[in-house]
Amino acid sequence: MQLLHAPSSLHLSFNNSRPESEKSFLLSSACCSSHPQRHQKPTWISYKRSVLSSITPKSASGLYNQRQSKSLGQEPASTSAISSGTAEADVLKALSQIIDPDFGTDIVSCGFVKDLQINEALGEVSFRLELTTPACPIKDMFEQKANEVVAMLPWVKNVNVTMSAQPARPVFAGQLPAGLQTISNIIAVSSCKGGVGKSTVAVNLAYTLAGMGARVGIFDADVYGPSLPTMVSPENRLLEMNPEKRSIIPTEYLGVKLVSFGFAGQGRAIMRGPMVSGVINQLLTTTEWGELDYLVIDMPPGTGDIQLTLCQVVPLTAAVIVTTPQKLAFIDVAKGVRMFSKLKVPCVAVVENMCHFDADGKRYYPFGRGSGSQVVQQFGIPHLFDLPIRPTLSASGDSGMPEVVADPLGEIAQTFQNLGVCVVQQCAKIRQQVSTAVTYDKFIKAIRVKVPDSEEEFLLHPATVRRNDRSAQSVVILNLSEHIKKEFYLTNSVGGM
Repeated sequence: MQLLHAPSSLHLSFNNSRPESEKSFLLSSACCSSHPQRHQKPTWISYKRSVLSSITPKSASGLYNQRQSKSLGQEPASTSAISSGTAEADVLKALSQIIDPDFGTDIVSCGFVKDLQINEALGEVSFRLELTTPACPIKDMFEQKANEVVAMLPWVKNVNVTMSAQPARPVFAGQLPAGLQTISNIIAVSSCKGGVGKSTVAVNLAYTLAGMGARVGIFDADVYGPSLPTMVSPENRLLEMNPEKRSIIPTEYLGVKLVSFGFAGQGRAIMRGPMVSGVINQLLTTTEWGELDYLVIDMPPGTGDIQLTLCQVVPLTAAVIVTTPQKLAFIDVAKGVRMFSKLKVPCVAVVENMCHFDADGKRYYPFGRGSGSQVVQQFGIPHLFDLPIRPTLSASGDSGMPEVVADPLGEIAQTFQNLGVCVVQQCAKIRQQVSTAVTYDKFIKAIRVKVPDSEEEFLLHPATVRRNDRSAQSVVILNLSEHIKKEFYLTNSVGGM
């Protein structure tokens, strides 16, 4: 690997703001923003309407058109003279008006546009939009706007847009056991306290993601008291072994793959901690999960060996924290959030369960108020969801039919729908940040930059970055990066936790 020195003409900037002259279609998200918010009675239909109503047509930038034309070795295209090069540039320029709200970048730069084919004689354009996940909450909006902006070109008579999703794969597939190398995102649902409804949230979140079009699996990591066999009703209630591969074949219910110690024919475990950690490791890593977009892990309560084993064996994409309004629940949840923070697992949402109930036209808070808000404020987790006390929610957990399946249009299902949208969007952001990883290697004293969707990486000398970007912001970022790396190595040298 060669240490690269950028030429003097290279200008590096950490400012991601777009110039005012560059106009675009911005698909804004009403469900997930950067500000702390409490989600109450969300409506999936109104969410879609709000996204659609926020799309306003504007002209694309001339700079983008010039850049596309230069890449094709031609002058900027005009609508009067259409050649194969200018036609492709026109289509890409039109599509560049559509902005992905999660990445803040147009769909052309994101690499979503695939298989572009143009028939100039017939005025036909066809292409495929390959999104990061099949559960994208605004995929219909992407399809609609792509049709509209391309159809507005004067020479286009027919537009054919096909929607697809990237194949399931983790960011660091080479570092994973074979059974986990075809899983895109692994979500931990945790509370660190028993009895707060963690399993209820995990199961309903999984089936919500499946309803959004994703391929989903659930792993029940509680060996001492598995809940999954009670909350779902698969026809085959026993895990099977593949004798040739010596692997576990998961059971399945309503299209979601399931693995639990409760399906191993042993009920609940009576064994010591190290043995339990080994059982969990075997169940998780030797299962034939196949291609999954999301694997939801129902974490056991606590912050001991079992939890640490899971977090260290499996590269968790994100965590969802479940709590109740009591102060005692907050104390235990805080321990779990700190554990995820030390293990570099981002917590993307807080679910406050059993927060209130309505009777006689009034709302009552039998367990007090504020635990969920306290978690959000103290730890900076931006998204808070409320789950009310509902007899149907408890009954669905005992009947083996998840509430979001039994009543897909009810208030509980709408809350989980918005939680699912939040998880999908946050995971997409996290994967985008990791795929373009920029780290500082203290041993060779150089900045490593990993190329997205590739094993390729290159090195930059810090002095090169300083020479080409002398803004105060870049200096602060470089110093902060070095400080973070020092703390990371210090933490790992003393054994972390």
